[in-house]
Amino acid sequence: MSILARLALALFLAVAPISTGFALDAPATAVSQQLVPFASEEGLARLARSNAKLDFPLLANQFEPQSNGAFCGPTSAAIVLNTIRAHATDLPRDHSRLHPEDLQYMPEAADPTLPRYTQDNVIAKGLKTRAQVLGEPVTVNGKTIRDFGYQIRQLDEMLRANGVSTKLVVVNDDLPEADIRNDLVQSLSQPGHYVIVGFLRRAAGEKGGGHISPLGAYDAQSDSFLLLDVNPTAAGWA
Repeated sequence: MSILARLALALFLAVAPISTGFALDAPATAVSQQLVPFASEEGLARLARSNAKLDFPLLANQFEPQSNGAFCGPTSAAIVLNTIRAHATDLPRDHSRLHPEDLQYMPEAADPTLPRYTQDNVIAKGLKTRAQVLGEPVTVNGKTIRDFGYQIRQLDEMLRANGVSTKLVVVNDDLPEADIRNDLVQSLSQPGHYVIVGFLRRAAGEKGGGHISPLGAYDAQSDSFLLLDVNPTAAGWA
């Protein structure tokens, strides 16, 4: 579980079906010494005694790792959307991973895909294209830029385009730490509310830049949150 340190930059709190996250602004060495792997005796003990883990089993059931380095946002969105609408009858079908030979023995008009949100189809309804997410140059105010991945406001727009109600909060020094903590804990304790966080890896004592993942639980005794990191090659749940 990652320690609740000084919060800054982006708290993306999505409410009513979704909630989102925070960015840590603390010395990396101070934070990294307090990071506890989920798959450790202490990590499991924190989850066991947590009173704010209503989201965890539902999110864990829908969890999947990101398929490439730019898709932490779409992956987090797909996990939460599948959690919210797991039993809906109108979920999208993603045919992008089917091979031509996959259908040769199927009954006519049969569709072997499973109805669910994926890292690919959640992008389709947002304003940012898949090519732009993967670094296609775009011109903004006469300047050509590459906007790799998702910024939190872009993620908020994409989530709304996929039919959920969100609340976007940007964390700065004007927001008391107690208020931030209370908002996160309240969301983790209520059915139908989920938290996705945008944070800086280096501020959490890890290597890398900006990253997005869901939160799964809060342990009051250690004042720590469980981060369900969608990039297990970089860092596990902590």
